[in-house]
Amino acid sequence: MPEDHGATRSPDPRTPLPRRSDVQPKGPDWRVDPGPDGRGAKPEKPPMIPFGFRRFLTILSVLLVANYIFVQVFAPPEERGRIPYTPGFIEQIQKRNVKEISSEGDTVKGEFRKKVKGDSLFETEVPTFADQDQLSQLLQANDVTVNASPPNERNLLETLLFSFGPVLLLVGLFVFMARRAQQAGGGGMLGQFGRSRARLAEQSEQRVDFNDVAGIDEAKQELSEIVGFLRDPDRFRRLGARMPRGVLLAGPPGTGKTLLAKAVAGEAGVPFFSISASEFIEAIVGIGASRVRDLFKQAKDAAPAIIFIDELDAIGRSRGGGAFGSGGSDEREQTLNQILTEMDGFDTGVGVIVVAATNRPEILDPALLRPGRFDRRVAVQPPDRPGRRKILEVHTRSVPLADDVDLDALAASTPGMVGADLANVVNEAALIAAIRDHDNVHREDLTDAIEKIVLGAERKVVQSEEDRRRIAYHEGGHAIVGMLTEGADPVRKVSIVPRGQTLGVTLSAPEADRFNYDQHYLLGKIQVAVGGRVAEELVFGDVTTGAESDIQQVTQIARGMVARWGMSEAIGFVAVQPADGAGPLLPGADQISESTQELVDREVRRIVEEGLAEVRELLARERPRLDSLAAALLERETLDEADAYAAAGIDRAAAPA
Repeated sequence: MPEDHGATRSPDPRTPLPRRSDVQPKGPDWRVDPGPDGRGAKPEKPPMIPFGFRRFLTILSVLLVANYIFVQVFAPPEERGRIPYTPGFIEQIQKRNVKEISSEGDTVKGEFRKKVKGDSLFETEVPTFADQDQLSQLLQANDVTVNASPPNERNLLETLLFSFGPVLLLVGLFVFMARRAQQAGGGGMLGQFGRSRARLAEQSEQRVDFNDVAGIDEAKQELSEIVGFLRDPDRFRRLGARMPRGVLLAGPPGTGKTLLAKAVAGEAGVPFFSISASEFIEAIVGIGASRVRDLFKQAKDAAPAIIFIDELDAIGRSRGGGAFGSGGSDEREQTLNQILTEMDGFDTGVGVIVVAATNRPEILDPALLRPGRFDRRVAVQPPDRPGRRKILEVHTRSVPLADDVDLDALAASTPGMVGADLANVVNEAALIAAIRDHDNVHREDLTDAIEKIVLGAERKVVQSEEDRRRIAYHEGGHAIVGMLTEGADPVRKVSIVPRGQTLGVTLSAPEADRFNYDQHYLLGKIQVAVGGRVAEELVFGDVTTGAESDIQQVTQIARGMVARWGMSEAIGFVAVQPADGAGPLLPGADQISESTQELVDREVRRIVEEGLAEVRELLARERPRLDSLAAALLERETLDEADAYAAAGIDRAAAPA
């Protein structure tokens, strides 16, 4: 697959939530690990083998040892001396020293009257050419008892006891454990499959509270009512208030939904049962429903408690008919029905609240969202700039920072990042500082960590001078258009160093968070994206595969303007394309006619062609600035914001905004 020369990077559109009163952290601003309040400390209890498995191994070992000792004491193995047929066996018969014998085939076993060479029991083989009649007469003449069965052999009961003792003990142990499991309500050995796999965190193990959650103050405010109910339910009951049975946390990945649920349990000081929705499902139909029943039973016994179900959409998808209907025997649907039944069946007065998290609330079954079930929905959105500042404060409490680190500037340079992204940045910066033998994490460590995560790690690629020159003009084209296009995001960094899957990159970021995008801004993004291809055409007269990601970005923006956002007069105020993540068979994504699709394609092409024409005119007029910036990139390879504007001869303060 061809590698891209590079592309401009900027955040996706976000929908803001109205901010409520900020919740300030109560804890000290500590930068040690573990913290004085215990957070960050390692668990006191080391991982242990489950008690049931350890008990099984212990009992089995004791029984086997006892069986071995019993056999050795009461039924020691026979020790027989082996003698030759002649002269040993015949000679002892003639001396009248053989008391009795028995035979199995050609093998003769017997007992001496007096020990021979210390043995009283013997064994020998009768040759096939021996005279059986003569041997029989000799035995009778010397008063030797001939038995039908071997002497001193065990009877059937002894054989079963001593030979099959270990097997009988093992079977008895399994029967014992099966009965114990059945008495405990597990339904026998197979009933263990129906036991809940939820992980229980007791109050003493809760190390997360609202001080560890930042940047999502609106969500914390919503959940503070849940905490108040769990702490003092009588205050709400006196006024006839009823807490919701279920709380649904909805938001993009990494925004802190799971952390928020743990913080609620930590603030309330109640047991926390956590499980992923996919853990309910097994190949055996009915196991998921059984696990749901067991989970709610455990939570009621431990009430007040919180049940947290992560990735609820794994089992909570909307139930539809037709070709995509699963039917009543489907394991996922039975599990979903059991969750609905359990949520209807318990009283909120017992103090059990179900908290669930999902990235896609739009695909959940309507039955989950009706009042009486998940009747409170909390949107957990990506943080704004002040929110990112607070998140960085939380994640750097256990990280020693140098004096040159400015968290405000770091928050401003990470638009679009969520809590998980910022935690990754801080951790990556700590790793880089450790590799560089720094005592503290410096500003350059954090900057390099952001570049590594956003742009990718640097690659050592040997390039020809012609390739480096072409990449420099490609990235220079992106940068010049971004610097001179009104409304475009300012250029923050330009580099021709290969990173990740790209051979170069131009990084653009807005001055402040953007949550709404106008038509003028989107057209500017299209022009910046086509700047690299136009620069190649202008300087070299041909094109390469390096504009692949630019083409994809331009097509996506233009098609969204036409088909989703009503920015084309030819289509009008009509949505003819589903939103992101919605397929053509989901609600709100009706099929369109072929003529409408052709019109959409023509409008997309028109928008892109108009952008190309304007950029060709711009770069042809500003060719000296392009040459100057490309020369600086060839010399220094990477230019930050100030150096890039200076190399292009553009005043940053006077640049179009």
